[in-house]
Amino acid sequence: MKEFRVLVVDDEERIVNFLRSKLKASGYDVLTAGDGAEALEQARAHDLDLVVLDLLMPKMDGFEFLGELRRFSGAPVIILSARGADADKIKGLRLGADDYLPKPFNPDELVARIEAVKRRLEPAEKRKTPELFCLGDVTIDFSTRCAVVRGEEKHLTQIEWLLLSELVRNAGRLMMYEELLTRVWGPEYRSDMQILRTWISRLRRQLEEDPNNPRLIRTIPKAGYIMDPPPPA
Repeated sequence: MKEFRVLVVDDEERIVNFLRSKLKASGYDVLTAGDGAEALEQARAHDLDLVVLDLLMPKMDGFEFLGELRRFSGAPVIILSARGADADKIKGLRLGADDYLPKPFNPDELVARIEAVKRRLEPAEKRKTPELFCLGDVTIDFSTRCAVVRGEEKHLTQIEWLLLSELVRNAGRLMMYEELLTRVWGPEYRSDMQILRTWISRLRRQLEEDPNNPRLIRTIPKAGYIMDPPPPA
């Protein structure tokens, strides 16, 4: 079985060495990079399962790296940075990060968060997602992971696919905030409204004609989100 491959990106050598040892001991295949430019080379050369990313780095910082990474890869990203401001967290999530852990951090918590991402990636979902979902000018083929919106093919990240799958699988039913968070991110995230709102916003920008007035993914205030089912054939 292929080992779960993690790229650790940080300009502090002691942190890189520590995380390499910690993650290898936890059963992961670990690659490392000291700045964003080197990390991009690694990302293009290897099939990555997850990236642990620092923000403050020379040559290319974490934000710039993340923006470039999302042009060709949907690999999950956990931001690990001393910059703990909410603005940085929101910016990272909007650029496509999956999680955020401020320094100083508990290494066991980082491993737990990586395990949570790994569980989300495993094809263990028992509930059935329709292979093809068509609503208006949006066509989503889950068998090929292809989303065509008004004739344009959209490239979705892993989290976007998981979130979309839950909404489509439950089309016509209100998905409560806590339910979506638990199913997509895990029970430890059931109260993290910020991460859910950020990813719903990203998904709307991919699918909706007017993300500010969404028709496909509707908000039910103080409750959750709902996606209408397609009309009968």
